[in-house]
Amino acid sequence: MLGNAVVGALATAGCAGAWRLRRSRVWRERLVAIAHRAPVASLVVALYVGVALLDSVAWTDPAAPGTLAAPRSAIDRFFPADFGERSYSAPFAAVEFYGDAPLAHPGRHWLGTDILGRDVLQLALRGARVALLVGGLTSLLAIPLALLLGVAAGYWGKRIDDAVFFVLSTLASIPSLLLLVALVLVLGRGTLQVCIALAVTSWVGFCRVVRGETLKLRELDYVAAARALGVSDARILWRHVLPNLSHLVVITFVLTFSQLVLSEAILSWLGVGVDGSWGQMIDQARDELARDPVIGWNLGAASAALFGLILAVNRLGDAVRDVFDPRTLRERA
Repeated sequence: MLGNAVVGALATAGCAGAWRLRRSRVWRERLVAIAHRAPVASLVVALYVGVALLDSVAWTDPAAPGTLAAPRSAIDRFFPADFGERSYSAPFAAVEFYGDAPLAHPGRHWLGTDILGRDVLQLALRGARVALLVGGLTSLLAIPLALLLGVAAGYWGKRIDDAVFFVLSTLASIPSLLLLVALVLVLGRGTLQVCIALAVTSWVGFCRVVRGETLKLRELDYVAAARALGVSDARILWRHVLPNLSHLVVITFVLTFSQLVLSEAILSWLGVGVDGSWGQMIDQARDELARDPVIGWNLGAASAALFGLILAVNRLGDAVRDVFDPRTLRERA
C-alpha cells in the first residue's frame, strides 16, 4: 500500500508539473529542444521509468484457504506465478542446463534462468526500479543539501564559509569508496541506508560549484542594487541567486544519476549493495564465467540493462546541458 501510494503521488506530481510546464513557453521550448537533440535517449529513459513504475505497483490476489499470498507487481504479472525452474537453463531451452531434465516452462525463458531457477528477464526488469530509486532518491537527498550549504557559504562567507569549506575539504580528502563502504556498514544494508550513504559522499562536488557560483552572483550589480534598496537577504536569494543556479541543479541531477547507479553496482560487487539490483545480479554471476561451459546470460542481461540506462542518461544529460547551460548557449550563438 505504501509503494502504491508513493507511485500515485509521483504520478500526480508528474502530471501537475507537466501541466505547469506546458503552460510555460520557455520550458516547453526547452523540453522540445531536448527531445530533438536526444530522441532515442529520451525514449529509452522513458521506457526504463515506465518499467520501474510498473514494478512499483503491486497487489495481492485472493489466496487459497490456509495459505498466505504474497503481493505481485505489475511486472511480475507478465510472467506466470510458478515461472521458476530448479536451476540453470539456457535462453529458449527446453531442458535444464545440467542433467537435461525437462523444464516446467520449455522455451519460455528468453534470457534463461539463474542458479536458483529464477527467470533472468524478470530479474533484469525488476532491477530498473532499484536503479532509478537509488539514483533519484539519492539525488533528492544530496542536491538540496549541497545547494543549501553552497549558497550559505558563498553568500554570507566568513565563518559559515570557513565551516562549510572545512567539511568539504575533510570529505574530499577521504577516499569516497572507503567512506561509502564504512557508512553502509554502520547504517546497515537497505535501500534507504544505501541512498543516505551515497548522498553523504556525492554532495561535495556540487556544493563546491554552487559556492563558487554564489560568490560571483552576490557581487553583480542587480544584487548590490537590491541590497542598497533594503531588500532582505532571503528575498535576494529567492529572486536573484537561486534562479541563476537552476540550470546547475538540472544538469547536476541528470549527470550525477549515472554515477550513483554505478556506485551502487560497485557496492553490490563488494557485497553491501541493494537486494534486487543489477549490481547484485552481476555479483552473483561472477563465478559463472569460471564454469565449463560458461554461463553468461545472467551477467550479460544485467550488464546490458545497466549499460543501456547509463548510456541513455548520459546522452540525455548532454542534451540537457546544451539546452540549459547559458555558457553553452552563448558559445553556440
